[in-house]
Amino acid sequence: MKNTPHELHEEFPEYVDKMSELKSINAHFAKMFDDYHQINREVHRGETDVEPMSDDHLNELRRKRMHLKDEIYALLNN
Repeated sequence: MKNTPHELHEEFPEYVDKMSELKSINAHFAKMFDDYHQINREVHRGETDVEPMSDDHLNELRRKRMHLKDEIYALLNN
């Protein structure tokens, strides 16, 4: 799955180093980071019909992704 949109390093390029640091010292951040990437890839598979899914399910995944991204951004700004 090449060129998956909404990768965190593209969303927050100014925080790439901080994300790397937080993943190694903060288990909660590392879990959110991993969860975000898993959900982001699921969304991408749904949007590209690699893994067809209902609109409701796709929208729920998008909401989860947005919520995780907001939480990650809040931790990056601390």
